[in-house]
Amino acid sequence: MAGETDRLISLAHQVADDPDEREYDALISTGEQITVTLLAMMLNKLGYKAKSLLGFQAKILTDQAYKKARILSINAKAIKSELKKGTIVVIAGFQGIDAENNITTLGRGGSDTSAVALAAALRADVCDIFTDVDGVYTTDPSICSKARRLNKISYDEMLEMARSGAKVLQPRSVEMAKKFQVPVYVRSTFSDEGGTLVTKEDKEMEREVVSGVTYDRDQAKITIVRVPDRAGIAARLFTPLAEHNIIVDMIIQNASIDGYTDLTFTVSRKDIKQANKLIEEVAKDIGAQKVEVDENVAKVSIVGVGMVSHAGVAAKMFATLAHEGINILMISTSEIKVSCVMQAKYTELAVMVLHDAFELDKRS
Repeated sequence: MAGETDRLISLAHQVADDPDEREYDALISTGEQITVTLLAMMLNKLGYKAKSLLGFQAKILTDQAYKKARILSINAKAIKSELKKGTIVVIAGFQGIDAENNITTLGRGGSDTSAVALAAALRADVCDIFTDVDGVYTTDPSICSKARRLNKISYDEMLEMARSGAKVLQPRSVEMAKKFQVPVYVRSTFSDEGGTLVTKEDKEMEREVVSGVTYDRDQAKITIVRVPDRAGIAARLFTPLAEHNIIVDMIIQNASIDGYTDLTFTVSRKDIKQANKLIEEVAKDIGAQKVEVDENVAKVSIVGVGMVSHAGVAAKMFATLAHEGINILMISTSEIKVSCVMQAKYTELAVMVLHDAFELDKRS
């Protein structure tokens, strides 16, 4: 059923430039309704007792953030009842229902989150995620032929990699797996070979200074020029974005000069039109000079639990990029991640040279 969600999204935008979010979720959730019912039919035909459940039937309660709802709770009573009867329960991922009985969706890749949430609710020993790759790699194999599959990775590393652009798992699914200590095994749909276990950190993992290089082209940069440097301005700028469920990734504020400063941040390209509109309104109210938008950027990150106890990792990353003439526009760091925003045209080059610099293909 590849492409079904994209087809439904296309239908929505044929009808309206800015579709009503409630109706949008009701529409795009139907793709999963088709797949779970077809699978249940096929299992029954093969002689296995199976039953499909949609999100509301599985009692998956979410908040009201359409297009990117968060799961609040799951009442697994109905699911457990069917399992006790020996029924194979096929549950629609990617969707739930809010307190007012509106259908909601969890965002692209949300079926991963549904699976982990159900595993937690049912106290499963492990959650297997079958996907189109045979595990988590040190970087994207389609860009770097030296990419190596990892047998095991910590929750924290996987979360940072997912947030930084790795498409293997949705970040919220990893957050939930870590919160409820659900081991997640990423496996190939098409082969029994390979696989990567996402689990709690152990001593073996601590030897890995850098575990992977990720990239994210779904980035857009907004700069507000000459923002008055006074208390409450940042809240004025970012509150409207939060109210519209627009996630801000990286933020940089320059030093104040003559009572003014420049403020730069990144959001998903999907949100740039709405974010720019909201920021333009606030910028005008607070007396900022102008708002600049750059959609021709990408984020490249290195991730590894070993960074916290090894000095010089960031410096090595910066030196490697500088050697290739790649200018860094923004920098963000955590204990186990360093991210750099750069011009999008350098994405593949940056990934390859960093993978080589940290010798990720040579680990055992």
